[in-house]
Formats: sequence, structure tokens, C-alpha cells
Amino acid sequence: MNSKVRKITYLAMMIALDVVLSPILRIEGMAPMSSVINILAGVLMGPLYATVMAVCCGIIRMLLMGIPPLALTGAVFGALLAGVGARLTRNIYGSIIGEIIGTGIIGSLVSYPVMVLFTGTKTDLYWLLYTPRFLGATLMGAVAAWLIWQQAKKISLFKDMMQVFNGKRVIR
Repeated sequence: MNSKVRKITYLAMMIALDVVLSPILRIEGMAPMSSVINILAGVLMGPLYATVMAVCCGIIRMLLMGIPPLALTGAVFGALLAGVGARLTRNIYGSIIGEIIGTGIIGSLVSYPVMVLFTGTKTDLYWLLYTPRFLGATLMGAVAAWLIWQQAKKISLFKDMMQVFNGKRVIR
């Protein structure tokens, strides 16, 4: 099968996993399963495809599940930095740190002005309103992603995904 077709197929699979799994264990303002998929996508697919995945998933969740724009602000920065972290360190720990910084810190801070624009009202919300929940979700997601990765990295499908997206580079 053509490499581009395989990349699109794997991307579609990760989008489907994120959309189906993100409502599981969802607490308002916290989506730890989304962090799990962002971290795994960062390691498996790199920054570009992980970010595309997060944008698609955010839009789908907003349209189908009625989730506010937090679905985008929370996931996109985390997916991008998870992919960058994985590429720089060539291991899941870089992806985890990228997700925590991207979603837990940057995404939470960007969410405040976006929600003020979305609701059309300036409230007494403060800039760090979303940070504890976003950080909590990313930390729960990071633990779950690490546990899943310990077994998933042995599966031939995941090995194939890493080779398709990362060439012959070894990711631990």
C-alpha cells in the first residue's frame, strides 16, 4: 500500500479512537482520554499529523457532542507539542511533557479569551480558571498513555505506524 494512503488511514484511525474514547471518563472541563490519544499520536505520527488529528477531533466533538471551543483550544497545542517533544527526544517522555505544556498550560490559558469571545460576555473568570482542570486531565492522561505505550509499542501495527511516519527512527 502507498505510504500516503497508509498515513491517511492511520490518521483516520486515530481520529476515530479520539472521538470515541474522549467522552469516556470525561468530567466537565477534563478529557483525559483526549490527552492519551494526543500523546500516542505525538509518538506515532509526529507533530503535523497529531495536530491535524486534534483539529479534526475538536471540530467533530464540537459539532456532534456540543462541546464548546475548549475542544480545540485544549487539544491542538498539546498534540502539536506532544509531536514535537517525541521528535526531539525520540521517546514517549518528550511527548508526555509536550502534552502537559501544550494542553495543561498553553491550552488552558488560551481557553479563557476564546470562551469570553464564544459566550460574548466578559465575566469575572480569571486567566487560570481552566488550568487546574486541564493540568489534571493531562496528568491522568499521561499516566494512562505511558501504561498503554508499554504494551502497545510491542504490537506490529504500532511499529508499522512509527516506521511509516518516522522512517527507520527508533522511538522508545
